Amino acid sequence: MSGNTVRLNAISAITSTPTVESGFDFVSSPTSSVWGDNVFSLNEMEQRLPKAIFKSLKKTITSGEELDPTTADAVAEAMKTWAISKGVTHYAHVFYPLTGLTAEKHDSFFDPDGNGGTIATFAGKALIQGEPDGSSFPNGGIRQTFEARGYTIWDVTSPAYIIENPNGTTLCIPTAFVSWTGEALDKKTPVLRSMQALNEHAQRVLKFFGTDGPFISSSAGAEQEYFLVDNHFYYARPDLLAAGRTLFGSPPPKGQEFDDHYFGAIPERVQAFMFEVERECFKLGIPAKTRHNEVAPGQFELAPVYEMANVATDHQQLVMTTLRKVATKYGMTCLLHEKPFAGVNGSGKHVNFSMGSSKAGNLFDPGDTPAENAQFVVFCAAMISSVYKHAKLLRSVVASASNDHRLGANEAPPAILSVFLGTELYEVMESIVNGSPITSKRVPLNLGVDVLPSIPKDSGDRNRTSPMAFTGNRFEFRAVGSNQSIAGPMVAMNTIMAEALDEAATLLEAADTSSTEKLGAAVADYVKKVWGECSNVVFNGDGYADEWQTEAARRGLPNLVTTPDALGVLKEQTYIDLFAKYEVLSERELDSRYEVYAEQYISAVNVESNLVVEIARTMVFPAAIRYQGQMASSLASLKTIGVETDHDTISTLTALIKKLQDSVAGLEALKAKEHDADSVAAHCFMIKDEILPKMLEVRGHVDALEAIVADDLWPLPTYQEMLYIR
Repeated sequence: MSGNTVRLNAISAITSTPTVESGFDFVSSPTSSVWGDNVFSLNEMEQRLPKAIFKSLKKTITSGEELDPTTADAVAEAMKTWAISKGVTHYAHVFYPLTGLTAEKHDSFFDPDGNGGTIATFAGKALIQGEPDGSSFPNGGIRQTFEARGYTIWDVTSPAYIIENPNGTTLCIPTAFVSWTGEALDKKTPVLRSMQALNEHAQRVLKFFGTDGPFISSSAGAEQEYFLVDNHFYYARPDLLAAGRTLFGSPPPKGQEFDDHYFGAIPERVQAFMFEVERECFKLGIPAKTRHNEVAPGQFELAPVYEMANVATDHQQLVMTTLRKVATKYGMTCLLHEKPFAGVNGSGKHVNFSMGSSKAGNLFDPGDTPAENAQFVVFCAAMISSVYKHAKLLRSVVASASNDHRLGANEAPPAILSVFLGTELYEVMESIVNGSPITSKRVPLNLGVDVLPSIPKDSGDRNRTSPMAFTGNRFEFRAVGSNQSIAGPMVAMNTIMAEALDEAATLLEAADTSSTEKLGAAVADYVKKVWGECSNVVFNGDGYADEWQTEAARRGLPNLVTTPDALGVLKEQTYIDLFAKYEVLSERELDSRYEVYAEQYISAVNVESNLVVEIARTMVFPAAIRYQGQMASSLASLKTIGVETDHDTISTLTALIKKLQDSVAGLEALKAKEHDADSVAAHCFMIKDEILPKMLEVRGHVDALEAIVADDLWPLPTYQEMLYIR
C-alpha cells in the first residue's frame, strides 16, 4: 500500500465518522452529581470511622501531625468495606518512580478461607506498607540491580481512589516509594519533605503576625496543555508513535498566524472528549475548572483549581492518564510532548504556586491594600529572594530533551528566570525601599459603553513572557513542560522558599518587634535587604525580546539554554548543601536524580536519532527515488517527441536525495562515536553539540523533499492534515 493510500484512507475514515453521540445521560446524571464518587474522602471516612479514629486521622491530614499507627487497622477495614461495596476486588499501592510516570502493584483482597471459599482481608499493615520489586526502576546508582527490595508507604494526606475499567475496578492507594536503605526512589517523598520544611519556617515568620499554628501547605494548580491527533494519522507516523513528536514535517500553508483557534469554538468531537474527561476527573475528586482551545491548531487546555501541593502533584499524574485514556475512546491520541509540531505553539504546564492555611489565608494574597499588608510583603519578598538566588535550580527542574524545544521559543517563557510583579506591586516594593508614598490608585475600568458595567481593574497586567509571574494572588511558574510531573518544580519551590523564610525569620527574631511600629520597621528592613540584593531578577518587560538577553546578562542572571547546561546545577555544592540542610534530599539522593535525568536525556535523543535514520531511509528515500524515476521517465518520453521541458525540479530533487543520503550517513557516524564519551555529562554535551544539529540537518532535507515529491507518493501524514482534520 503506498504512503498516500494510507493517508487518503485515514482522511476518508476521519471525515466519514458519524457525529459523536453522548455516552451519558447528562440530564438525569449531571457531571456535578458524580463529584468524588470514587474517592475515599474525609466525608466518607467520617461516616465510616469511629469518631476518635477519624479525629486522629484528620489531624494528620490537615495539620501534618504524625500518624497514629493504631488507627491503621480501623482505616483499612473501612476502606476495604467501602471499596468492595463499589465492586473492587484488588487494591494497588500507587507510586511515582523517577521515570516521571505512575507505577502500581495490584493485590487481591480475597484469600482462600480453607473451606473452598474466599475471605476478604485487608489489615492495617497492608495499607501502610507494600513491597514492590525496586530493581528495575531508575535510581541513579542508589541501588544495584541485584538489590531489589523497595517499600511503598501509605501517604495518608493524599486520598485513596477507585479506578474504573470496563471489566472491574481497583482501589488505588497513593504511596511513597523508598529503598531498603530508606532513600527516596520516587517523586513523592521529596515533595512531602519539602512541604514539611516550608511549614517549619513559615510558622516562624507567621508568629510575628499572630497567624501561626495550622499547617502551612504550598498549593498548586497546574494548567495542562495538550494536542489531539486522530489515531489514523498517529499510527501512520512512527515518530509520533515512538517519540511523541514529529521529527519531520514541512510547515503547513496555514499555521497559527491568524490566531483563530485560540479560545475559538471547540470542535464537537473534542468537546465530547472534554466532557468525558471532566466527568472522570470529577469522580476522582480532581477539580477541573477550565477548558478551551489553545494557540496552536489542534491544541487545547485543561486547568484545575488549587489544591495542596502533594495532592495536586498526584492529581496531575491522574489528569495525564485520564487525557490519554479517554482520547482513545474518541479515536484520538493525546500528545503531551512539549513540542510535537515544529513551528507552532508548544505545550506547557503552568504551575500556579501559592501557600497558606485556614488561619493565615493565602499568603500571596495582597488584599486591597498590599502596602499595608506586612505579612504579604514578607512572603512576596521571600519569593523574589528565592528566585534570584536559585534561578539555576528552577531552570534545572524543568530541564528535559522535550522541553528544550519549547523554552526560549516565542510561545514559552525564556530559559532566563525572572519575576514579573506588575505595576502596583513593583511600586509597593519601591515605596518601602525608598520611603516614598504610593501615587497610583486602582480605579474601575470604564469601557465607554453604557450597557456594560464598570469592572474593577487588576493591580497589574499579565505577562505571558515571564517564567515566574505574579498574577494577583499567586506566582505562575510557566516554564514547566506539558509532559513533566510537577513534583520536581514543587520540591524546588518549597525548598528555596523554606530557605528564604528561614532567613526572614532569623532577621525578624533578631530585631526588636515589641510593637506594631517596630515590627513594621523590621519588615521594611527585610524588604530593603532583599530588594538591594535581588531586585535584578524583577523584570516587567518583554521576555521574548532580543534586548532582554543582553540586559539579563548585564544583570548577572543565568541563561541555561539546554538540558546539559541546566542539569549540571544539581552537582553544585550549593544545592547539595541546600537540600541537605532542609532534609529534603541527601547528597546521594540528589546525585541519583542527576544521573537519572541525564540518562533520560540521552535515551530520549537516542530514540529520536534512531527514528530519524529509520524514517529517512525506509520511507522518505524510497518515495523520493520513486518520484525521481517517474520524473526521469516522463522527461525522457517528452524528449522523444521533441518537447524540451525545465529540468530544474529533477536537478533539485537529485541534489536533495544526495544531501539526504550524506546527512543520514553523517548522523550514523556520529551515533557510532557516542560510546566514546567518558562520562554521562560528556555524552549529554555531545548529543547537544553534534547529534541534535545533525538531526536538524537531516530534517531540513526531508522537509525540502516534502515540498517537491508528488503528493501521491509522500508517505507521512502532513502537518496540514494532522493539525486541521479531526
